[in-house]
Amino acid sequence: IGKNLVGMMLKGADFNVIDLGTDVKPQEFTDAVKKHNANLVGLSALLTTTMPKMQETIETLIEAGLRDKVKVMAGGAPVTQEFVNKIGADAYGANAAAAVDRAKELMAK
Repeated sequence: IGKNLVGMMLKGADFNVIDLGTDVKPQEFTDAVKKHNANLVGLSALLTTTMPKMQETIETLIEAGLRDKVKVMAGGAPVTQEFVNKIGADAYGANAAAAVDRAKELMAK
């Protein structure tokens, strides 16, 4: 629900949103960044057991040489600002409205 709400609100704020769905492998994010020339990636976790995949996704972006070209945001029920800092993401969205605000800030830089 949260991922979909953030996506809808980002679309309403004139972002082009490519929803990869759920249970997305880190390489799929990298492939999508390349295919769509994305400049922002949003990661969401519903359970703490899925949070390590967020860090793996960032590591995959680094290995592909894309990390400097794309901003990464993370959120979801178990995610905190501290966790986002730890994995090296660029922003944390505590809720859908905050996620849109952070996305706007990241794209303004």
